[in-house]
Amino acid sequence: MKACRLNRLAWAAFAVAGLGACTQADTPAQSTIAPAAQVVSETADATPAALPRMTVHKTPTCGCCGSWVDHVQKAGFTVDVHDMDDLGPVKERLGVPYAKGSCHTAEVGGYLIEGHVPAEDIKRLLEEKPDARGLVLPGMPLGSPGMEVPAGRQQPYTVELVRHDGTTEPFAQH
Repeated sequence: MKACRLNRLAWAAFAVAGLGACTQADTPAQSTIAPAAQVVSETADATPAALPRMTVHKTPTCGCCGSWVDHVQKAGFTVDVHDMDDLGPVKERLGVPYAKGSCHTAEVGGYLIEGHVPAEDIKRLLEEKPDARGLVLPGMPLGSPGMEVPAGRQQPYTVELVRHDGTTEPFAQH
């Protein structure tokens, strides 16, 4: 088992939350990152038949990231996965606020999605289309999508909306 390599933003979130890194058996990197200046900007409706394509940036060895990708695919999203060793440049480009990082970052419909955000919250974001950067779920809360445990235990968590100025506010409670 090999620990995920996380950037300083994610580690800051883990240090604040007291969380550790996820693990999975080693797998080779499968792709490279999209051009850094591009942010996905689809404008499709959030109906299941019209969900915009999602791009997920993650480390190649992170099992919980792969489980979250499975979660959003089951919810109807088509996903392109970009495995990479350093997620820092992606998080910086998209404006993930300091200490709000997690183990993977996604782009969908012109928004950033940081961490284990439930697909239902992403669909609501795409339907409501707020003037914001996107959604974050700092750290790796137990029981969030991709962080499920066999006993079914779940920590309460709050998905936050990130405004363009970097401030956050509650978007959904779980």
